[in-house]
Amino acid sequence: MPSHVITAQARAGGHLAEGDNQSLVESAETGSDALADSGSVSGSGRSYHPLTPQAAAGEDVALRARRAAIAELGDGLRELVERASATEAPQDVLRRVAAQVRQAAVLLSQQTRTRAELPAADDLLGGFRMYNPVTGSGSALAPPLHIEVAGDAVVGTCALGLAFEGPPTFAHGGVSAMLLDQLLGYATSVAGHPGMTVRLELRYRAPVPLQTQLRLTAEVIEVNGRRVTARGTIAAAAEPGTVLVEASGTFVGLRAEQAARMFSGVHPDATDPLVAHD
Repeated sequence: MPSHVITAQARAGGHLAEGDNQSLVESAETGSDALADSGSVSGSGRSYHPLTPQAAAGEDVALRARRAAIAELGDGLRELVERASATEAPQDVLRRVAAQVRQAAVLLSQQTRTRAELPAADDLLGGFRMYNPVTGSGSALAPPLHIEVAGDAVVGTCALGLAFEGPPTFAHGGVSAMLLDQLLGYATSVAGHPGMTVRLELRYRAPVPLQTQLRLTAEVIEVNGRRVTARGTIAAAAEPGTVLVEASGTFVGLRAEQAARMFSGVHPDATDPLVAHD
């Protein structure tokens, strides 16, 4: 299969809007003061490496219980999504299940948050984003990707089900980009230089198979002030030497005024420039 290259210049959402992207790229000369405990392993729902030793130390019993309940719901939702993607059940069964799902949605809608409110179970400095679409144990969309620190690198593992299908039997190429963007960002946090994506380049060497255990790796290869470059790969766990997808990403740490402008309306406060925002 011929190699293909995609370059994605981030413009919105979890990345940077065009104006912020340009200002970050032009002025990334000063170093980051972010702290990292490089020996930790990602916990349930943890999207990023803890940014302070205090954040890595743990949380209270009630918070752990809530995170466990969120993860349990996430497990059920992911199973539902996967079975819905695979089912060939008759129409009457599909309609009956749809009605039951809507009834469950009513229960969940009784107490909700707004866009500007962080989930009560999240902890930005601790790296916990329970509904992160890649690593979040509470997300119906996440595989989820499990990440561990291995020396100067990070290693992710997951298997993609039929819900992630692009070409028959293989994962959609955009899913590979999402996985690698997350893992590269995690690597920058481990290195003590959290930031936001301003450039992501991928080379697709071969299709990524579904329902197959995958092994992803990422490491920081260059730090230039607030600008950090990381690279990563996706391979089948059974053949880690055969790279299916490789990526290079550039991340830039936020200045205090940028963080204040972008996240000033978020509660609890999310304006700490050291926080690795998704």
